[in-house]
Amino acid sequence: MKERNTLYPIFLKLHQLPTLIVGAGEVGHEKLSFMLKSSPKAQVTLVAPWIAPKIQKLLEMYPDHKVKIRQKPFEEADLEGFLLVVAATNMTELNHEVYRLAKAKEKIINVADTPALCDFYLGSIVTRGNLKVAISTNGKSPTFAKRFRQLLEQILPAETDDLLTQLKIIRDQLKGDFEEKVKALNEVTKSLVKVKKTSSKSSLLN
Repeated sequence: MKERNTLYPIFLKLHQLPTLIVGAGEVGHEKLSFMLKSSPKAQVTLVAPWIAPKIQKLLEMYPDHKVKIRQKPFEEADLEGFLLVVAATNMTELNHEVYRLAKAKEKIINVADTPALCDFYLGSIVTRGNLKVAISTNGKSPTFAKRFRQLLEQILPAETDDLLTQLKIIRDQLKGDFEEKVKALNEVTKSLVKVKKTSSKSSLLN
């Protein structure tokens, strides 16, 4: 049987879910940057004996951030109070130790560049106002996810969020039960699929 992606995507409210990142070097910066770009007010705590200068510069870009820094070596007690944990050091043994301790405390953990030790992945994301599209390759190729994100950023119009606002207004004015509202919204939006198909055919002919 052909392999398929069985991950179940969810969108987390990181401003309500305390998250711990162990490591504040290149990898820690990458993980923190990813989180803040998507959730500028994410509740994140960094634990590391050394903090990369670029992290301080990153935080300056988010004046309302809720990031805390504990400049110290990682200890088991640092896991207390966190639901999500990211092991992002450049030391394999330490990352594995963070994983072992986090799992023992029933935390949800991501170990950088180690798919087998991940409960979740930090995928590529495209945002257009209220629209957010997450892309996953099941850990196979972050590079492909990145390029596909760039493609979606090019083809999704800036007016997408205006469309969502109009659809919400229409939905709020609809009468009837849930099934009737879904049917009505399907009628309203089916033209979007037709336009997309026509656009795709035109692109192929050009």
